[in-house]
Amino acid sequence: VLIFLPWIASYRVNWLKERLSTAAAVSIVLLQGEPNALSHNAQNDVLMAIGAKAIAVRDGGVSRLLVVSDMPPQVDEHIDIADVGLVNGMTGALDTLFFGGKRMLRVFGPVGDSDKEFELIMPDYRLRDAMLRYSRNVAVVSLLISLFTAMLVYAAIDLIMIGPIRTMTRSILSFSEAPDDPGRVISPTDRSDEIGVAERELAQMQDRLQKMLSEQKHLADLGLAVSKINHDMRNILASAQLMSDRLRQVKDPTVQSFAPKLLRALDRAVSYSEGVLHYGRTQEPAPSRRRLRLRQLVDDVHGLLDIEEGIEFINAVEMAFEVDADSDHLFRVLTNLCRNSIQAMAADTERTVVRRLAVAAERHGSVSRITVTDTGPGLPPKARENLFAAFRGSARSGGTGLGLAIAHELIRAHGGTVELVESIGGRTVFAVTIPDQPVRLDQARNGLRRPA
Repeated sequence: VLIFLPWIASYRVNWLKERLSTAAAVSIVLLQGEPNALSHNAQNDVLMAIGAKAIAVRDGGVSRLLVVSDMPPQVDEHIDIADVGLVNGMTGALDTLFFGGKRMLRVFGPVGDSDKEFELIMPDYRLRDAMLRYSRNVAVVSLLISLFTAMLVYAAIDLIMIGPIRTMTRSILSFSEAPDDPGRVISPTDRSDEIGVAERELAQMQDRLQKMLSEQKHLADLGLAVSKINHDMRNILASAQLMSDRLRQVKDPTVQSFAPKLLRALDRAVSYSEGVLHYGRTQEPAPSRRRLRLRQLVDDVHGLLDIEEGIEFINAVEMAFEVDADSDHLFRVLTNLCRNSIQAMAADTERTVVRRLAVAAERHGSVSRITVTDTGPGLPPKARENLFAAFRGSARSGGTGLGLAIAHELIRAHGGTVELVESIGGRTVFAVTIPDQPVRLDQARNGLRRPA
């Protein structure tokens, strides 16, 4: 619209200028000849050719009517060609388009370098018809240009954005069908915009995922083989333990000196095999949560631990403290944490070193927080980085790191966390956080109801 209005206004002015120029040429010819040189029929022919009713010329303030035919009784609009501005031209063009066709126009103004002013009396229906044809042509051309531009824009967008995005989508779908096929990884382009970055990141992600899946498959195959081997090895080690127990009864001093070492080595081997088999389970059962007296549970853990002389165990849990958890799961978690602490402190053979293990608990609203604190040497940096990673988070030589991995998995099933709060020389603190189960609204209402 902003382009059409100036165009149609310019077309209207040019059309009137052309008619006025033609009338000026005829007027000059008539001025050079006799006043009555043209017959009445010839005058009509000239006016019909121009589409006018009368032609006049003003020279030196004197107006002279040169050609006339059926002089109209009135003129509806006066148009000064020399004084048509942009706004006047646009409003006049719209007025002619929508309301014209039956008006009489008086068009006047100078033509070229002539000092004379020419006038033209004419109806506006031919002007309106010409403007309608011009508008139709402009609309058709604009439509064609718009369609062509839209096609170019669509082709550009398809080439720049939609095509690459479609390629990435197909790559994702294809990769999801067979993630182990290297041929289904997208080949990124050299583009430096956001699409190029997305393609490169997708390719890297698919590569990483493919390697991860390959490693997971290898680990699964290896885990199956190790589980079978550990199952058989556990039976063999159990038989070896029975034979080693009999060695204690031998009175030979040499046998008595190496028998305890052999028993400890066999115990560690059996514990390692059981830990690997236990961790190799596909999934832990969902926790069966109940209200537990934590102090009694900690006493059971203390009774199971093989605490050597010189290590002090403190149960600092209050008698009335209760926790909402699965008894077996929490027992295994506390056993793993306490056993790790005892093994860490057992390495200190100096008598002056304080070796103490304490279990405490506190409640913050609906969340229970259990802390396991020891006075051991602390965790090395490598163990902190892989704290809950199986086979990588062990703090001692020969350890598997399965204890913390299993504890983390069990507490996470409760909706809680296991975290290392502090680990420096002489103090290591682990915290187990377990939130209470949310109370269902219908159960709470049933509990509040009283019989009538």
